[in-house]
Amino acid sequence: MSKKKIFLLVVIPLLLAYFSLFLGRYGINPWTALKIMASRIFPIEQDWPSLAATVIFQVRLPRVLLAFFVGSGLSVSGASLQGIFQNPLVSPDILGVAAASGFGAALAILYTTNTFIIQVSAFAFGILGVFLAYRISRVYKTTPVLMLVLSGIVVGAFFTALISCTKYVADPYTKLPAITFFLMGSFSSASLTNTLVVIGVIALGSAGLMMVRWRLNIMAMGDEEARSLGIKVQTIKIIVIVCTTIIIAAAVSIAGMIGWVGLIIPHVGRMFVGPDHKLLLPACLSIGASYLIIMDDLARSIAPMEIPIGILTAIVGAPFFAYLIRRTKGGWR
Repeated sequence: MSKKKIFLLVVIPLLLAYFSLFLGRYGINPWTALKIMASRIFPIEQDWPSLAATVIFQVRLPRVLLAFFVGSGLSVSGASLQGIFQNPLVSPDILGVAAASGFGAALAILYTTNTFIIQVSAFAFGILGVFLAYRISRVYKTTPVLMLVLSGIVVGAFFTALISCTKYVADPYTKLPAITFFLMGSFSSASLTNTLVVIGVIALGSAGLMMVRWRLNIMAMGDEEARSLGIKVQTIKIIVIVCTTIIIAAAVSIAGMIGWVGLIIPHVGRMFVGPDHKLLLPACLSIGASYLIIMDDLARSIAPMEIPIGILTAIVGAPFFAYLIRRTKGGWR
């Protein structure tokens, strides 16, 4: 990878994150935003309204951090799953974790308004969903790729039906809107407390994927070829599935169901750095973070009311995927 590409991958998400701090309905001067951030480290005399500091540290900074890590986590998860499934059309919800996490959140919303309980329930059900998919796919002590995909489809459909049941029995004036808006995706509930916990989990899962990224190149050749080259195929599958599961479950638990990111961004990464997973995964971290920061800025700025980010990612993702189909003529790399 050239130095120019490395520079762009490092600088662009940082610039977008800084830009997001002074973008919004409450306007803040860019220089003022920089001083407010620096005041936490250096002794700078306060010459800005207290409200400006509150907006940055309690509203915008948590959202930016969450968008940064959720975008990078979903993107690197999608690239990793596409590698072990040897299929560029795989998305992070292929194993049913997003649907299972969504049901966990919907079920908790049905009985409580406690944010912590909702997040824990979503995370726990996400883990449960993938565990069920993995157990269903086990055939003679192995896990064939096709069986894993089919099991994920079954589990995803099952939990999607449970989400519909939850909506059906929910109070139509209070609980149903809360469930619907949560599942559409948003970073509006971000605070420094819950954000730090979630980004810690996402960072842990992403680090696990980065450690095995060179093996994904061999896994993409197929299970038999990987075994012949000394790769412990089953172990690598388990590592990737566990890491992607905790990333996706953590993301859904706080931001709802955000689609298309893990499907589209790996393709953008391949266009930028090529198919080598040693370069692709770091590129996906940067591109995914940048993309979701932009989407969050649009979600809270282009309309009087905040637009659910899941709607925006679908509006942008579907046409871009159509463009990829036309560009590659179906010949995915």
